[in-house]
Amino acid sequence: MAIGLVGRKAGMTRVFTEDGRSIPVTVIQALPNRITRVKSVDSDGYIALQVTTGNTKASRISRPLAGQYAAANTEPGEGLFECRVEAEEEAQLENLTPGTEITVERFTEGQLVDIAGTSIGKGYAGVIKRHHFHGQDTTHGNSLAHRAPGSIGQNQTPGRVFKGKKMSGHLGNAHCTAQNLEVVRVDAERNLILVKGSVPGHKDGRLYVRPATKSPLPPPPEPKVPDPDSAESSEAEGA
Repeated sequence: MAIGLVGRKAGMTRVFTEDGRSIPVTVIQALPNRITRVKSVDSDGYIALQVTTGNTKASRISRPLAGQYAAANTEPGEGLFECRVEAEEEAQLENLTPGTEITVERFTEGQLVDIAGTSIGKGYAGVIKRHHFHGQDTTHGNSLAHRAPGSIGQNQTPGRVFKGKKMSGHLGNAHCTAQNLEVVRVDAERNLILVKGSVPGHKDGRLYVRPATKSPLPPPPEPKVPDPDSAESSEAEGA
């Protein structure tokens, strides 16, 4: 996984391009991330980068966390966050030491990023809202079952409901990732990243921004319009 940045969702707004187009964007406030530890295979069994962000009173943190902050010689933050790094990407950690800051300047305008967060909780929801079922008929004898899921299995064989069956239940409040979002603007002075479109979570929710890991599909080729002059010349040669 590529090294990213921990931030918070500040809200949504819009920006206008020079040709007058309106682009909806999500504003992400990403205060400088302070590195607290660089984990390696020898010491921890895996490669990872541990960071913290923000500030917290020393009296508000536990003693184990206080010990980690003291070992890294950094001020107490809002928590510790880890970013796993693959073995082939270990070279990215060569110049990173505890106390080093990672800022929004790591990203550039036009770059594609993946943003992970916790989706907004919707509570208990039925199959139509949760799984987008189309619902049953509203006429022809249907009574009190318009939004019911219908049959969930068979009778004697197999005599059970298969695991993973789409049914009603809790909706939202789950970890999810929005992929290949375009960075519209980077404001280094105010530690802001403006990303095109929406991202998971509610306002002030925790987000993790990292470079995109999957490249989007290439655009389709432009249609070729036959040249009438070349068509006439080919007909003349054939005659």
